Amino acid sequence: MRLVLDTNVVASGLLWEGVPARLLDAAEAGDVELCTSRHLLAELARILRRAKFSKAIAASGFTREELVLGYAELATLCEPASIAPTVRSDPDDDHVLACALAAAADTIVSGDVHLLNLAHYQGIAILNPAAAINIVTG
Repeated sequence: MRLVLDTNVVASGLLWEGVPARLLDAAEAGDVELCTSRHLLAELARILRRAKFSKAIAASGFTREELVLGYAELATLCEPASIAPTVRSDPDDDHVLACALAAAADTIVSGDVHLLNLAHYQGIAILNPAAAINIVTG
């Protein structure tokens, strides 16, 4: 199963225990393939600079850069597809859709209401982390 994780899910998975972390564990175990793009990695690096993540990053024992590089090594890098603007209320979400389309992903995993409200994008399911881990773990 090929997944594209929205950066909110990646950040949560890297910094805290819980369902997003279980998705990363599934990728490390080879149970799923994660796909990302340069834009999504840059967005991850950018959001990890937010003050609200400082304590969790310090507790992780890794630097922000190590967290991003570790995720980049775990995921397959894709060149995003060109798509028409889709999420007008949050255009950054279009980068997730473009990556998923290029990766021929089965599922986009997000906590973002703009993406979740779509439910599907060109045949790709859009699920929250709990629904995704239920499918991954069968």
